[in-house]
Amino acid sequence: MTATTTNAPVPVPSSLPSYQQPQRVTQLRVMRAEWTKLRTQPSAYWALLTAVILVVGFGIGYSLLRVARPPHGAAMASFDPAAISLSGVQLAQIAVGVLGVLLITSEYATGLIRTTFAAVPRRLPMLWGKAALLAAAITAVSLPAAFAAFAGGQSILSRQNLSVPLSQPGVARAVIGSALYLAAVGLLGLGLGALVRNAAGAIAALFGLLYGLPLAAGFLPGSMAAEVTKYLPASAGQAVTTVEPDPTMLQPWTGFAVLCAYTAVLLATSAARMRRGDA
Repeated sequence: MTATTTNAPVPVPSSLPSYQQPQRVTQLRVMRAEWTKLRTQPSAYWALLTAVILVVGFGIGYSLLRVARPPHGAAMASFDPAAISLSGVQLAQIAVGVLGVLLITSEYATGLIRTTFAAVPRRLPMLWGKAALLAAAITAVSLPAAFAAFAGGQSILSRQNLSVPLSQPGVARAVIGSALYLAAVGLLGLGLGALVRNAAGAIAALFGLLYGLPLAAGFLPGSMAAEVTKYLPASAGQAVTTVEPDPTMLQPWTGFAVLCAYTAVLLATSAARMRRGDA
């Protein structure tokens, strides 16, 4: 008679130590992980530092140039002292836009994105976490820079009695709007990076949106050029950074809303591609 032996199941402990228990994926935990990635990425520090230097340095430098060559006669009517001090924003948009691109494309380049998607199977919380932290970081850095550029520029312009106070209507909006504009451009770069998934291609597309399209629109015949230009991302968004916007351009907050719409469409398109799981 042959004895039959059975392998008894190994008992599983009813409770595991806290460090071994599976963690539920939440948006807050994803944002903490994305914050770690952002603050440990050297390119983020360099991009944000470059943005600050461009906003403050170029704004003060251009103010010095305008004091040396002050406007006269009819030119005084269109002179915008606040826009002179905030002129560095148009250069700083390159730094924050590239930062947005690199924040996502660097993970695709190194293969880290597979680890990220394994930890966050639903994927989209990762994209929203990056977007929220990127916007917060750019705003936190560019808002003080914009105020510093305005204060420094106006102190220089006051030598020729060309300065304006912060309390003048539209001035505070232009200063705050400059920081919001840079945050929106950073998100534009993030959307392009998530969609293209290649740093060089996304940066080229970013330059095309910000600089190429306005140049191409300038070749359109007659009034069509101005009509098309005012709805382009950079032209529309920059209306919020000026106290006296160009009459041919959109109103400040309307223009900023148009820029936000471009950003939202890009992020939504990249999110739709990301959900398909073709990482």
